[in-house]
Amino acid sequence: MQLFVERIKTPIGPLLITHDGKALANVAFADQEERRAGELARDFPDPQVKRAPRATRIAATLARYFEGDIRAIDKLPVIAFGTEFQNRCWKALRRVAPGTTRSYGDHASAIGRPAAARAVGAANGFNPISIVIPCHRLVGANGSLVHYGGGLERKRWLIDHEAHHAGRRS
Repeated sequence: MQLFVERIKTPIGPLLITHDGKALANVAFADQEERRAGELARDFPDPQVKRAPRATRIAATLARYFEGDIRAIDKLPVIAFGTEFQNRCWKALRRVAPGTTRSYGDHASAIGRPAAARAVGAANGFNPISIVIPCHRLVGANGSLVHYGGGLERKRWLIDHEAHHAGRRS
């Protein structure tokens, strides 16, 4: 499968976005290249990845998110390979409103599996499309920031950014 990679600057570090020209396949911070390569190898047998020949609508849409248009990414199409459970978790994450957070337990309940908070956490850990599938919006039962592959400082920034632009305080 032919995939394209683009690098965009963000206030929390460069972001590598990988897509097929129409849908996102991976979003990762540039300092997580090894993780990104592993996710691509897991999800795409023998991917042909090359630099996008020009800036795409996908990159422009992500840039708009970081500029404050936090709803810009809501409709971006994604290619997410996972188990049925993971896909259910990820799809439901896209319905968690920007500027809000939800506990892992509440997210488990929202997908009809109230006893599966740990499994929700594990599914989050396999999310290949950070920010667009907003795993940063899940928090501990007491509201604490826990478990974000990009680092807790970035998780805090993303939550604060969304809360600010949604008119909420986190």
